[in-house]
Amino acid sequence: QVQLVESGGGLVQAGGSLRVSCTASTRTFRTYYMGWFRQAPGKEREFVSAIDWSGGNTYYAGSVKGRFTVSRDNAKNTLYLQMNSLKPEDTAVYYCAANNRRLGVYINDYDYWGQGTQVTVSS
Repeated sequence: QVQLVESGGGLVQAGGSLRVSCTASTRTFRTYYMGWFRQAPGKEREFVSAIDWSGGNTYYAGSVKGRFTVSRDNAKNTLYLQMNSLKPEDTAVYYCAANNRRLGVYINDYDYWGQGTQVTVSS
């Protein structure tokens, strides 16, 4: 069982930056593929980014590519999402997720989820 805890959300003005983090409880964090998803009010949860165990391969949704950067520190069991040039449409609850099968972009690819952290971008 893997427990994931997100942190770092908050309120930021449009054009600003924010970094959210996700800390995992497992000693085998380095063996997991990790993903970020987000869910805005009234909308379905959507894929944001994913990273493989080494950090050498990453995926991004088209809406965030070039603005967001995913990274991980396996020594600290922590996943990061650096968000720059934020827009009001980035407002959502951001969730991290883990699986040990594939570098996935679908919700069903992931077995473990955090509780989410709220990111609000004001215009």
